Amino acid sequence: MCGATGEVRLDGLTPDIAAVSAMAEAMTPRGPDSAGAWSQGRVALGHRRLKIIDLTEAGGQPMLDSELGLAVAWNGCIYNYKQLRRELSEQGYRFFSHSDTEVLLKAYHHWGDRFVDRLYGMFAFAIVERDSGRVLLGRDRLGIKPLYLTQTPKRIRFASSLPALLAGGDVDTRIDSVALHHYMTFHSVVPAPRTILRGVTKVPPASLVAIEPDGRTITTTYWEPDFSRRADRADWSERDWEDAVLESLRVAVDRRLVADVPVGCLLSGGVDSSLIVGLLAEAGQHGLATFSIGFESVGGVAGDEFKYSDIIAERFGTDHHQIRIGTERMLPALDGAIGAMSEPMVSHDCVAFYLLSQEVAKHVKVVQSGQGADEVFAGYHWYPPLGEPDATTVDGAVARYRKAFFDRDRGGYDALISPSYAVDGDPSLDFVTEHFARAGAETGVDRGLRLDTTVMLVDDPVKRVDNMTMAWGLEGRVPFLDHELVELAATCPPELKVAHEGKGVLKQAARQVIPSEVIDRPKGYFPVPALTHLEGPYLDMVRDALYAPAAKERGLFRPEAVDRLLADPNGRLTPLRGNELWQIALLELWLQRHGVSGPAA
Repeated sequence: MCGATGEVRLDGLTPDIAAVSAMAEAMTPRGPDSAGAWSQGRVALGHRRLKIIDLTEAGGQPMLDSELGLAVAWNGCIYNYKQLRRELSEQGYRFFSHSDTEVLLKAYHHWGDRFVDRLYGMFAFAIVERDSGRVLLGRDRLGIKPLYLTQTPKRIRFASSLPALLAGGDVDTRIDSVALHHYMTFHSVVPAPRTILRGVTKVPPASLVAIEPDGRTITTTYWEPDFSRRADRADWSERDWEDAVLESLRVAVDRRLVADVPVGCLLSGGVDSSLIVGLLAEAGQHGLATFSIGFESVGGVAGDEFKYSDIIAERFGTDHHQIRIGTERMLPALDGAIGAMSEPMVSHDCVAFYLLSQEVAKHVKVVQSGQGADEVFAGYHWYPPLGEPDATTVDGAVARYRKAFFDRDRGGYDALISPSYAVDGDPSLDFVTEHFARAGAETGVDRGLRLDTTVMLVDDPVKRVDNMTMAWGLEGRVPFLDHELVELAATCPPELKVAHEGKGVLKQAARQVIPSEVIDRPKGYFPVPALTHLEGPYLDMVRDALYAPAAKERGLFRPEAVDRLLADPNGRLTPLRGNELWQIALLELWLQRHGVSGPAA
């Protein structure tokens, strides 16, 4: 787990080493253990390393294999690297390290671009052919590891974080009006390849971007989950599905124990993280380090769920750490959390994850986490309505999804956004409609799950986990996003997933491992009361950001709309119970924190 960056020249000149170094330096928190750089011909690579596998210098990056003529800088972990290493050794390849990094190089050399089909893990890489100058960029199937790009006619740069690209300079930082529509409408999700900035894109999940020697860039998708029923599973009973899900998750959890350092687990007390802890204990991980976080209550909103995490910690005898965060730590942490965001993320969970990661990193360098289960197994409230008769058509399903998930309609958008950022039509609605209409998902629930698994999940909870854990040099692993488990869940009948108020098949499977009082509890989340109810210094911070000179120059929002929201800071909520004032303030706070200024044009 690390931060990778680089530059590919398209004009025949040598790379800007100073810019690559600046981009790498900006990612020091992602890789606090060591740094490296490599340059030859038209390509330069930079890297910051977090030592997890092969702790020696032999595993350092950028890694060059002189014999094969390949170099690589990347971020992630290949869980089956030992198996691939054995297979490649049998083919005559010689290894000089014990790292998964070297396995990437040999695998690319042996199998070509489709070597990614053999990888089990999370990754975002740049592989360079030394002699031809060809560069292959790639991102894992579920987009767990990020990869951002900025391009001019003269060069392409890439990095594991968007702020790193900004540190390299020469980026078009004007606001992308379509991305702004997504942010304000599609619950702060900006689907790849767009970002909020015109001059920065992101490699989509499950994609390869080849930068050929002649300067052409070719993007291909190498994986896509199929959300239709399979004939060979047509006779499966409910218990068959439960057993298959549990076994697949058991394998996923076991895969994510691969490390040369201890692996802990984040334990919220919900079904998902509790089940991971139970399976780890079942596999013999006694004395497992587990971590829960809690905040002070504000405005009648409870700030912790220790009651449930304590049940699991006691049941499985974990080395449990209750992390209590006082109010005095929240405001300073907000600036750090916003600084760690590669893109604006409105979820209150971000600061919780940021503070949790800060504490966890004092104990371990790797943790497993329960993110992804709700999107993979239909845990949210908007999935059951997608199974209603009026959602059988694409348009009907879109209408149901939009009503539950979208933050505002076109009228609400136009009343909030300045005319200079206006867009034609309804880009967010068009995006969802096009996605729902694709083949491979025939029911409303399947369509919603496919969209959330491949888009929303990537640019909300998964990005949150990566950004906030890596801010403290902590590697977060998400077994619910094991691609084999995702493929299995995609084929599961929707009615089994939406049963029992959501995640039915997973909850029933969990009964074989964890106590029922955790399974049958009300659905929880990371409660951050101070941001749920804006008042005091938090409201002052929001007001200052929205009235700052940079905000006025940028002119994103209609002044009268800002004044109206500030006059009643907790009075307007989105359908998903998000604070509308916090949503616009977070965007301005992020832009200001990362030095993005100026109007639309």
